[in-house]
Amino acid sequence: MVALESSRLFHGLSESELRVLNDAVQIQSFHGGKIIFTEGDLGDGMYLVRLGAVQISAFVNKDERRPLSRVEPGDFFGEMAVVDNEPRSATATAESDSEVYFIPREVMLRMLERSPRLAVNLTREFSLRLREFNRQYIREVLESERLALVGRFARSIVHDFKNPLNVVGIAADLAAMENATIEMRQMARSRIRRQIDRLTAMINELLEFTRGSEGPSILAQTNYREFVTRLIEEIRAEIGAPSISLEFENEPPSIPILIDPVRLSHLLINLINNSVDAMPDGGRIKLRFAVSEKELITEVVDTGRGIAPEIFPRLFEAFATYGKSQGTGLGLSICKRIIEDHQGRIEARNEPGGGAVFSFALPLPPAGDRQK
Repeated sequence: MVALESSRLFHGLSESELRVLNDAVQIQSFHGGKIIFTEGDLGDGMYLVRLGAVQISAFVNKDERRPLSRVEPGDFFGEMAVVDNEPRSATATAESDSEVYFIPREVMLRMLERSPRLAVNLTREFSLRLREFNRQYIREVLESERLALVGRFARSIVHDFKNPLNVVGIAADLAAMENATIEMRQMARSRIRRQIDRLTAMINELLEFTRGSEGPSILAQTNYREFVTRLIEEIRAEIGAPSISLEFENEPPSIPILIDPVRLSHLLINLINNSVDAMPDGGRIKLRFAVSEKELITEVVDTGRGIAPEIFPRLFEAFATYGKSQGTGLGLSICKRIIEDHQGRIEARNEPGGGAVFSFALPLPPAGDRQK
């Protein structure tokens, strides 16, 4: 049981001020679960817990009430409505059988006018409570953001994994047909193997995204024409949409270049799948190539609706997306990481005649090392 004068709020008051306070105070008792006041009530006075505990809660939306704080013996509550003369902004409920001191509003205001010590104490307590409220608010916001990121991350995984899983399912059905030939089963096996490799690479990219790169990429000298030609043949077989064509605008250059073939495959697959998603009614995807003194440039061009201006500033950020029913934009952020790990660069723009262009540049080895 706490005496009134032992509260931090009334610490340092003179004997005469404490007598005025004790003469005016009322002791009220509440059973556990009993509401002391509710949101919208008039602020007719403030309270200090003498015995037990009081929970302060409020609605965070029209259906959900959340606890804001727990007031223990020696602590006070309900002071804001006394000071600003506004209705109560929260609900106070006795957690267990409790006793509280009730100080009428008029008495409290007169004491604040006459006692600098009480005014200083109340100001200090306000400051401490605001600091704690800010800390709690930041914790709640960060937790909410973490939960939102988990949901968006999960949706991205589902979106990115859907295409290869669909191919695996179709190939498995083909292999299981009673009249399937040896050639059909071999083709199905080959497709399933490629998709498993693709899924494995995607999982590794997702793990890399969550933990950051732990070391430099291992780059191997690869003939770029052979790499791109073989990959595009595989992607054509996987698109599965006869209304979408995938073609070369010019031949890929037959030059040796240092790349990580698995990761660069994932980059190209991501870019081409984005173009497919942007053309639900069909269209064309073209790959064009250019070689400068220091770079090999590859562009993926589609005839879709182009990149919305709203998304341009955040295009390569994680989870940035605009106007898509699936996915969260994680793919482009991974593409950016892949190309940066190759010491290259990636850019995007809209074609003058419509459609989007994603361009990535890879550094060329010194001229003396390109003999192949």
